[in-house]
Amino acid sequence: MLRFHFSAEDLARTRVAAAPHPLWEIAASLHRFQTPAGRWAYAHWYRLARERLREAGLEDVVRRVLLPLFPRASYFPDFLTPLEGTAGLEAGLEAILGTPADQVATELAALARVTRMPAWLGRLTEQETRGELAEILRAYHRAVIAPHEEWMYESLHTERIRLARHLLDGGTEGLLGGLGPTVRWKHPRLEISTYPTEHGIRLEGRGLLLIPSYFCWKGPISLADPGLPPVLMYSTHQEALGGPARTASESPGSPPLQVLLGRSRAAVLQAAAAGATTTEAAHRAGVTPATATHHTTALRDAGLITSHRHGNTVIHTLTLMGATMLSKNQAGPLQESASARRPHL
Repeated sequence: MLRFHFSAEDLARTRVAAAPHPLWEIAASLHRFQTPAGRWAYAHWYRLARERLREAGLEDVVRRVLLPLFPRASYFPDFLTPLEGTAGLEAGLEAILGTPADQVATELAALARVTRMPAWLGRLTEQETRGELAEILRAYHRAVIAPHEEWMYESLHTERIRLARHLLDGGTEGLLGGLGPTVRWKHPRLEISTYPTEHGIRLEGRGLLLIPSYFCWKGPISLADPGLPPVLMYSTHQEALGGPARTASESPGSPPLQVLLGRSRAAVLQAAAAGATTTEAAHRAGVTPATATHHTTALRDAGLITSHRHGNTVIHTLTLMGATMLSKNQAGPLQESASARRPHL
């Protein structure tokens, strides 16, 4: 069980990452190679990733270096996923290079206590060896993460829309209570019941950074050292009803889109651009909720929207395909105002 203990100040300082954290995604993606759990959700990526690693000549270094360093166990070193990674891969790698040698040594010793660790990994206390590791991480990211970044951004943006609904309806406590079935809010604590170890973190006014992750499957992960800036990485897949995540686009459908989908279904697709419940989509399209449900099912089956549960309602947002369809069908007079409304990641 993992418990975060909140004060009123911590509730005010809780926030959601605005972009994928590349080093956390590297860690979670390496875990996907170590278990069949959830592999169906990543089947396409898994197949292409293995091909790309083979083509790049990285299979051996992943097996010898990265998998032992990022085991799917109760612990892997905190210095591998620094907070600076929120600013991008290069910032995160610079932070890894700048980690004090005594911290690296302490964390590697902790790793050796939970899993078999190749002796040579002890050389990571040396700046030169960490430089070699940074090159390996950069090459791995280029081969199997970067080609998938667009979908990672779509997934994170959809999650931010979903959490915004929880925040607007229930405040920060509503947001914390909507993180998925394995995460429970019991004031003043956030509890992760599936965590592999007993761990308690008092936030003490620092707040909590929530990091939605595309490659994390089911179990959320945090840092082991309670003295580090508190973060919680968790899966964006937990509540999806189907389909990939959305991209940001608010462009209204043009007559050609209405010809293709029909007026009502095109209107439902437009409503999903901003994130809409079935009732809201029905109002936008001028149809009954039952008819709107029929339309959202058809759009979801076609891969144009994805749907997430929010209490007793369902929120529909665009997939990349749906957003692309809307952006290709912009109506001239409304194009400028639509662009002005487009949210930024």
